[in-house]
Amino acid sequence: MNETEFNARAEGVLAAVVRTLEASGVDCDCEFKGDGVLELEFEDGSKIIVNRHGPAREIWIAAKSGRYHFRFDGERWVNTRDADELFAALSRYVSEQSGSPVVLSERA
Repeated sequence: MNETEFNARAEGVLAAVVRTLEASGVDCDCEFKGDGVLELEFEDGSKIIVNRHGPAREIWIAAKSGRYHFRFDGERWVNTRDADELFAALSRYVSEQSGSPVVLSERA
């Protein structure tokens, strides 16, 4: 995937995160902090950072539970360590930090 394709796919993911998070009703502030960096801040002050990392063609997530890298496999974004799907993993991270069950999806 070239840089243009990566940026378009990654921006689509970030937009889907915001869209589905807002639709979930969880108490979370979503704010873009620069080009390709999305900050999710929860009621307790904890944060999750979701950002695109162009040189590696990955989406990186920093959460309380750890740091994760997701790469597009031609069909979906998967964790480079365990092949977990990005939205399933992010749903867990958001649920843990918000204290409410949340299911995020690329399609809202």
